[in-house]
Amino acid sequence: MIGNIVAGFTSEGKILFGGSADYLVVAGGGGGGYVNGGGGGAGGYRTSIGGSPLSVSLATNYTVIVGGGGNGTQTPSTAGSNSVFSTITSAGGGLAGGGGGDGGNGGSGGGGGDGAASDFGLGNTPSTSPSQGNNGGAGTVSNGFDVGGGGGGATAVGGNASSGVAGNGGNGTANSISGSSVTYAGGGGGGSDNRSTGSTPGTGGTGGGGNGGGVGSNGTVNRGGGGGGAGYDGSLNNGGNGGSGIVILRYVGGIITIGAGLTGSTTSAGGYNITTITAGTGNVSWAD
Repeated sequence: MIGNIVAGFTSEGKILFGGSADYLVVAGGGGGGYVNGGGGGAGGYRTSIGGSPLSVSLATNYTVIVGGGGNGTQTPSTAGSNSVFSTITSAGGGLAGGGGGDGGNGGSGGGGGDGAASDFGLGNTPSTSPSQGNNGGAGTVSNGFDVGGGGGGATAVGGNASSGVAGNGGNGTANSISGSSVTYAGGGGGGSDNRSTGSTPGTGGTGGGGNGGGVGSNGTVNRGGGGGGAGYDGSLNNGGNGGSGIVILRYVGGIITIGAGLTGSTTSAGGYNITTITAGTGNVSWAD
């Protein structure tokens, strides 16, 4: 017995495919906002670890898509793209508000740009159970400081901006499906007006969220982190790009085929085969 799977053996001692696969599906993070913009929302985070694996059959194609990160630009940023394994879809991270704009909804919501307190994006959109992410934080304009809110993360809501201090990105979640603990899906930190003495940009959430700054930093590749929001120094600086997502599959026995269009590799640890797919769109299938 390995996990909840009973492994069968051939007469040659080869382990047969167990008929199910654990998964981690992280979508691309949203792009950070420009001009005192918010942080991008983390890509949606869905996993079977701590729950039930997905039943899969031999000689059957299962769709895999690894979502790319959204762009942080001098216009409204863009949301991250969805990641998919079979029936499991994680939603791309919400775009961040820039130049006073609203944060967008997504796996986690994007942070709002400097402006009204109701401008953050909503996380866990579309709704899944358990939740795939959290809301972004609101930006603000107060006492001469223009600052953006933090993007939401897999574990935590993005921080709201306060006087002179941009919101931090919400933290991501650690997962050991790969054989070691890695944290994914952190929100981006908000940007701040760096013409104002004492104005402080936000910090990206754990799990690959980009930091806010004069130019927002990028979310980490294959972690689904949101891009950091940009400040303003007389130039329309870009927010950071969101980090791309990832799909990781863990299963007992069998031989996996990673189809054309996908970039991935397979290793073994703890009695499991572990397939990590880092880019592309295509199919996977199993055989004994």
